[in-house]
Amino acid sequence: MHNTSTAASTAPFTLVFWKEGRTHERRAGYRGTAAEFGEIVLTAPLPRKHTPGSVVSEVRGPSVPTAVFETRGIHTEAADLPTLNRSVLRVGDAPVHLSRNRFGLTHRARALHFRYGGDHYRLRAVNRKQFVLTRRADAEGPGASLTAKLSGLGGGKRLVVRATGRAVAADIVLVTLFAGVDRAPLTRSGAVRAALGRSTRLFAESQA
Repeated sequence: MHNTSTAASTAPFTLVFWKEGRTHERRAGYRGTAAEFGEIVLTAPLPRKHTPGSVVSEVRGPSVPTAVFETRGIHTEAADLPTLNRSVLRVGDAPVHLSRNRFGLTHRARALHFRYGGDHYRLRAVNRKQFVLTRRADAEGPGASLTAKLSGLGGGKRLVVRATGRAVAADIVLVTLFAGVDRAPLTRSGAVRAALGRSTRLFAESQA
């Protein structure tokens, strides 16, 4: 359920990389201001000390619902970010069911699908650093498409989000949250690289 006007597309916004704390209390992510939605803060991931047995990314802001993406399982020991396998997405207090075709041959076929607040969403990878979140048009509104692009290195990293159509608060937190998720499985080559990387790290740790 959502309310949107027929005004111009939502203004683009940029979130910049941040990092604070040390060792087990270290936090990092992206933060900034979306003109129509206020401050947005992505923490990716939350300190492992506070999330034993899982890896969790979170988006918060005073004017938007809190969104959390959590992955549990032994494979998280070698994961820097939550993965799409064995994952749980929550927006506010609502759990969101995720589905995707792991064997799709194209980026569109491998897209992640889910429904929140009566709206149908699709998350599609463009490449390793760019992805598109689409809210399907329905009887209540024309929908929206948000393109997110990560760029830069080190402390100069940033996340730029551009919208086509009027975004709602859920769109904003969701597109930001997925910047803090391992999206590699949404591409064939990325899925292979991610699997090999996790296997290598787990083997190295088992030999230590």
